[in-house]
Amino acid sequence: MHEVDTQKLAEEIQKQNVWVAAVKEEMGRVVVGQTALIDRLLVGLLTNGHVLLEGVPGLAKTLTVNTLAGALAAQFQRIQFTPDLLPADLIGTLIFNPGTNEFSPKLGPVFSNLILADEINRAPAKVQSALLEAMQERQVTIGDTTYRLPDPFLVLATQNPIDQEGTYQLPEAQLDRFLFKVIVDYPSMAEERAILDRMATSAPKLRVRAMVDPKTIIASRELVNYVYIDDGVKDYIVRLVHATRFPGEIEPALQPLVRAGASPRGTINLTLAAKATAFLKGRGYVVPQDIKDLVYDVLRHRILLSYEAEAEEITSEQIIATILDRLPVP
Repeated sequence: MHEVDTQKLAEEIQKQNVWVAAVKEEMGRVVVGQTALIDRLLVGLLTNGHVLLEGVPGLAKTLTVNTLAGALAAQFQRIQFTPDLLPADLIGTLIFNPGTNEFSPKLGPVFSNLILADEINRAPAKVQSALLEAMQERQVTIGDTTYRLPDPFLVLATQNPIDQEGTYQLPEAQLDRFLFKVIVDYPSMAEERAILDRMATSAPKLRVRAMVDPKTIIASRELVNYVYIDDGVKDYIVRLVHATRFPGEIEPALQPLVRAGASPRGTINLTLAAKATAFLKGRGYVVPQDIKDLVYDVLRHRILLSYEAEAEEITSEQIIATILDRLPVP
């Protein structure tokens, strides 16, 4: 019965996910390479999750997000985060009308489907707090009134890991709200040559056509919920996340390196992301390799390292790699 169900589900998924290839092809007209990044952004759309992009300047983080917005028939706002940004600049404020002696709301740029929070770590704590409510609750409070945000609502944030002057470290509570933290790396030499040919002009062609509307994405999201995940794979996910909290159980040398592991939100997000990845690949079920491919992006920002680990320049990626090596794959 299970095989019949997953086969039917796979057929339905393959009918439903045709927009994925269309969006990727359209984005490929502008963005060179970055296939893993594009996949992570699509998974974010399908799971209602937010994505944090980290990389040095010039790696097409902003361009990729802009191009994704163009390929979707959705509202898009780019917000440049700066040290003098105020919460009202983000969520809106109340404006006094002297003619009526009343205050009326002026909604901010956060009321869009896609929000590009550029250099998010340059904004102070008050702005981060205002964004936190929008990311988690998908609502904004202005005065004494709460306003729902549109659906889908996705925050795509970028930050620069090398220029730390004038920046604010994101609080752990906000980092945990991001489905993924994606490290954007340098392109290969072949990709960089293609970038040179395409972009080394005073007027590069950066416009793309809208290939999918929000209603289709919401319908696909409903189908993602039905993707089958075996009990053995679920147990594997739970063991992975548990090992980030008590790494000494699988490798004693790791215990003093970790202050805190991933929360249950990490377990939930890893499961949802694996289901969405199966959808992108036209499958009706999750395989263990999906988990292994996603685990770094889901957990790297949820592991808090000890001072000892930082002194020895040990990264959360190294902790995750050791855990993957020690745990048996179902």
